[in-house]
Amino acid sequence: MNVFVRHYERKPRAGNFSIERAFEAVRKRLPEDIQAIAHHSPFQSRGIVRRIINIMDAMAHQGAVNHIVGDVHYLALGLRKQRTILTIHDCVGLRFRRGMRRFVLLWFWYRLPIRRAAAVVAISRFTREEILQLSGCESGKVHVIPEAVTPDFHPCPKEFNAEKPVILQIGTSEHNKNLVRVAEALRGIPCQLHIIGRLTGTQCEVLKKNRIEYAEEWNLSDEQMVERYCQCDLVIFASTYEGFGMPIVEANATGRPVVTSNLCSMPEVADKAACLVDPLDSWSIRAGVLRIINEPQYRNQLIANGFENTKRFSADLIARKYAALYREVFSRSEHKSRVGS
Repeated sequence: MNVFVRHYERKPRAGNFSIERAFEAVRKRLPEDIQAIAHHSPFQSRGIVRRIINIMDAMAHQGAVNHIVGDVHYLALGLRKQRTILTIHDCVGLRFRRGMRRFVLLWFWYRLPIRRAAAVVAISRFTREEILQLSGCESGKVHVIPEAVTPDFHPCPKEFNAEKPVILQIGTSEHNKNLVRVAEALRGIPCQLHIIGRLTGTQCEVLKKNRIEYAEEWNLSDEQMVERYCQCDLVIFASTYEGFGMPIVEANATGRPVVTSNLCSMPEVADKAACLVDPLDSWSIRAGVLRIINEPQYRNQLIANGFENTKRFSADLIARKYAALYREVFSRSEHKSRVGS
């Protein structure tokens, strides 16, 4: 039984998209009975007209199984329900919206697409619980399949610079990436903060106020992102909200110790491979960074744990999990088609 799967992805644009990168790795590792190709929406998700055109385009390009791999949930409104899988990466947008904007997002990005899917995939147990609470759908409909780390992220040995470490910060969103508290936490610690993401004026002021030596970059290629992990001494990811937290696993894969949050999905993803801190407390973040800098044995144990942790998120393993779900959805849809006829 061969199954043809179409992966629906957002329109490509400049920048680093871990979702698309991860699913490209998954496609390459699917078993022979599963053929999957990517299909990009013709327009970015801006405005009603562009989204309607994207839905119509998806309707015209359906597979035996349709898989919306992320961030274009509304495409499910135009796809055959019994053959559609929707992967949801987080529910972060709902946390920072109120009133009518939140209502529209809730219904057209979550509740209606979830109803129009045969199966929903959450990338963590934390996200699964959020989806169930938001949608009220039956629990058996929502599966947990983590994000896949690509083989591009590989062990990259480097002597740790305890005198002045390079600390890598991934993301600058003021909603959740927590850069202001990170800057406060690093005040007085000799280091260079390497930030991936475009800074706001407020963030620049806070960095300067706390006398943080920093560098800023954005729109990096996949190869450049791997280089930044290899060039740093530790990764700080003290986010206040994540549906998964891929920088944790990418740091694990390259052999870099991680400071991350004790909230949301991050303890689940990190397991024993990161120093967990309270992201709402700058002193807790500071203590985590100093522990990694000052305790070589602890630091090395985190790195060793990280290499082991990465195995849970290998592209080969995630591809096998998706292949099993594709076969299940295809078999169910074929059975219903035969019964209906």
